[in-house]
Amino acid sequence: MASSSSSPSLIVVTGFGPFGSYFVNSSWEAVKELAKLGLGDDVQLKILELPVKYSEVEKKMKWIWTELQPQLSVHVGMMSSSKAIALEQCGRNKGYMEKDLSGAHPQGGCCLLEGPERIESAVNMKSVCKNISWPGVHVIHSRDAGRYLCEYAYYMSLYYGSGKAVFIHVPALGRIITAGLLGQSLQIIIQEVLRQLNQLCA
Repeated sequence: MASSSSSPSLIVVTGFGPFGSYFVNSSWEAVKELAKLGLGDDVQLKILELPVKYSEVEKKMKWIWTELQPQLSVHVGMMSSSKAIALEQCGRNKGYMEKDLSGAHPQGGCCLLEGPERIESAVNMKSVCKNISWPGVHVIHSRDAGRYLCEYAYYMSLYYGSGKAVFIHVPALGRIITAGLLGQSLQIIIQEVLRQLNQLCA
């Protein structure tokens, strides 16, 4: 689990690499745009690209929380069927039967065989959704992150990070939904998440 000596200024943000017919994953493009914008002078931002492979994602989540020990880990994934940004509240342990790019899925379809059924984020994502105002794209609250690599990463990060993680689903890129627009949206959302976290710690 995360150490109490975590640096208060380090925020890790991840996006996913290519998969299927999507040679450009909007999540990683959005994260790269966020890195250009930053999160403020008092925040150290580190970004990481995750491969669409369960085993590699598990290793990355462990590494983030045991080695980097951030204040918060933000995971961004693409939901190609949606035109909205979805703020995910929780990660579920079971039902991961869809295979990754290497043709594998977790043993028993579970993130952790002895893990809790569901882990909630320490951040109230419904409150975040209500508090932000961004005209560029619709933002919704969700409790179903899809039971694939996105939700797998979220569950594992919530587990190793003791709830100090959030997951943000973004739409695929298009004429209106650009990487720049998504990067600005991530900045606004994450700054509100940090505001809430700071209130919890006050």
